[in-house]
Amino acid sequence: MAPGAFAAESRLKHEGEFIVDGMIFGLPEARVFEEDYDGPPVVGDYLTALPHLKPLDYEGNRTHHVRLDTFAQEVEVAPGYSFTAWTYGGSVPGPTLHVREGDRVVFTMKNRSDEEVVVTKPIRGGAPYFAQLQQNPYQKNAPAISPVPHSMDFHSGTVAADDKWRTIAPGESIEFEWVANYPGVYMYHCGTPSVLMHTAMGQYGAVVVSPREGFPTDDKVDHEFVIVQSEFYLTEDGDGYRYDHQAALDRNPSHVTFNGHVNALNATPLRAKAGDRVRLYLLNAGPSDTSSFHVIGAIFDRVWYEGNVENEWRGMQTVLLGASNSAVMEFIVPEPGAYKLVDHEFADAERGAVGTLIAEPRN
Repeated sequence: MAPGAFAAESRLKHEGEFIVDGMIFGLPEARVFEEDYDGPPVVGDYLTALPHLKPLDYEGNRTHHVRLDTFAQEVEVAPGYSFTAWTYGGSVPGPTLHVREGDRVVFTMKNRSDEEVVVTKPIRGGAPYFAQLQQNPYQKNAPAISPVPHSMDFHSGTVAADDKWRTIAPGESIEFEWVANYPGVYMYHCGTPSVLMHTAMGQYGAVVVSPREGFPTDDKVDHEFVIVQSEFYLTEDGDGYRYDHQAALDRNPSHVTFNGHVNALNATPLRAKAGDRVRLYLLNAGPSDTSSFHVIGAIFDRVWYEGNVENEWRGMQTVLLGASNSAVMEFIVPEPGAYKLVDHEFADAERGAVGTLIAEPRN
């Protein structure tokens, strides 16, 4: 028996599952159904709002029961620029899920695009995401109705897409499972055509799959933050703004943001101290442009491309990421001051892809 095969064997849950190289495949068919559910639209202990990441405070592997409903929200992406977004959980980007390599996720999603869902009031029984979202209200979330078919595509899942990522109508729910077979920082997004439109309308977020044995610097890291870069394509529409599909096809964004708003990492900067080791989990959600991520005044002494420990780079000034690519990057804060986070493709920086880390004195 191959190394790790017994451990994987003990994690098989359903008839038809099988093991290759210690990883689990052959998961059950997705289930589409109707349910009378109007509870918290985000449920799961390890679902957080950007830039937060919930530490994995358990040993070994576990099964995560995760709910992430999809519905419309009026959101702001820059002062004075609001539009009706299609969301997972009420924000753009959606919640960040944190699991460990080898964990299993039992996922449920209801298409609630035909109902108004409020995320700005206290929600009992939901994920940590809600309290964090309500403390960082740059998007000025307000409920909206926009009945549209939707789906969920987890890049972190190794499954048959025509089964698990199937489209569901308003009022329908879907449940399926996936196993985090590979470590990394992965995108999730809607896979319903037009995928460009559904993604640009706001349906995306990050899954962090931490390596089974962790990163070699885990005991040295002082701060961890998640950053998702993405583009918005807005045009004036009467007294407000709407999504412009032609601008999206032309790759001409009105705004490019970190964590969904031009002020998300400026009005509320990241914070550390001189000498701290800072770890960033960065996902470029696109949907179409690249990111040349840079911290002015710092050098990334460790970079793990796509968040996999096997893909290690050293001494990087800038990390280039295509649409849906990611990296885990670390740097040491050299001294007190303000450190700008930028997309070094400066046209994107001028459209909003700028943030700040404030470093206090070491002692």
